[in-house]
Amino acid sequence: MRGIRAAGAVALLATFGLVPAMPARAEVTCAPPPAPGQQIPGVPWPQARYDPKQLAGIADGSGVTVAVVDSGVDATHPQLTGAVLRGEDLLSPGGTGQRDCVGHGTAVASIIAAAPLPGVDFAGLAPKARVMPFRVTEREMVDGRPQGRDGPPDGLARAIRDAADRAQVINLSLAQDTDEPKLRAAVEYALARDVVVVAAVGNQHQGTGTDGPAYPAAYPGVLGVGAIDENGSRLAQSQVGRYVSVVAPGGNVVAAAPGQGLARYDGTSFAAPFVSATAALIRQYRPGLHANEIVARILATTDPAPAGKPDGGYGYGILNPYRAVTEQLGPARSAGAAPAPVPAAAVARPMPTPTSRRPRHRRRDRGRDGTPAVPATAVPCPPL
Repeated sequence: MRGIRAAGAVALLATFGLVPAMPARAEVTCAPPPAPGQQIPGVPWPQARYDPKQLAGIADGSGVTVAVVDSGVDATHPQLTGAVLRGEDLLSPGGTGQRDCVGHGTAVASIIAAAPLPGVDFAGLAPKARVMPFRVTEREMVDGRPQGRDGPPDGLARAIRDAADRAQVINLSLAQDTDEPKLRAAVEYALARDVVVVAAVGNQHQGTGTDGPAYPAAYPGVLGVGAIDENGSRLAQSQVGRYVSVVAPGGNVVAAAPGQGLARYDGTSFAAPFVSATAALIRQYRPGLHANEIVARILATTDPAPAGKPDGGYGYGILNPYRAVTEQLGPARSAGAAPAPVPAAAVARPMPTPTSRRPRHRRRDRGRDGTPAVPATAVPCPPL
């Protein structure tokens, strides 16, 4: 039975094996309940790096729906109140996906759309975006052993197809090493629907060299996202390969915990939503752009990777949301042509310590830019 792993520190896994039919139910009871969050004072480093105030009055994600295909999203969290639409629950038929017994999907959704609250320094990058949860798994690794329920065998593919009919961006903070026809077809369907598809590249890197492909990140047209730490260094476990399009914060990231409060997370799962949020901001500010043009814009406006690290783990560089939204690009770049290879920064930075831990209390023929549209599959591979 093949496995899907959530690309984050929670070590969420979905094998999507056959499960017994369950009666329809709209409510999910978590047993045991997820670990509570805490107050974490201070501006989280990704917010300090991106400074959302730069985008104030420009774009906040209004009018854009981001599908979060994950473990569900806790709609009761104070920073997500009113932001979580009714989605689907492939674990509990009849459910809306608005509960999260693991916390992974809630954290991912909050990085996208958490609203600012008085006395809370953390907020989402696209705080007026709406999140639509698709609950596909709650399997996680605890003390090295898997536990929790799986969805049906075709659950992930079904969720992606349904999400493509209802959202403008799809976030997939999960990865598997198997290229499955139904999964590939679902991603192709989403791209044909002019949906921006963002996927984490996984956390299985070990040693040196490149890693085998991770799906759905490795499918043509998908933005594959790796993770960096506060110093701009790639997380040691963030996978390396041509399917890495861009990197974003994924080390010691603050995000919402189920119920209320915050926690700290590590992994590419938590880097992907920064890219999804950026896509939402672009969709709002530049509504005439096709999805592939949005992808090209994100790749063309990255910040350079640190010097001395040309290992393929950075793709085209480090996500820069402000530049991605506001920068005026030449016709070739905005039409989806590959950006120039990312130059190295002037200062080398150390590699982080490998981490793998649970949260600790801690898409018209021409685009808006006036450039011709190109096929959705024309997303360039980054240089190795």
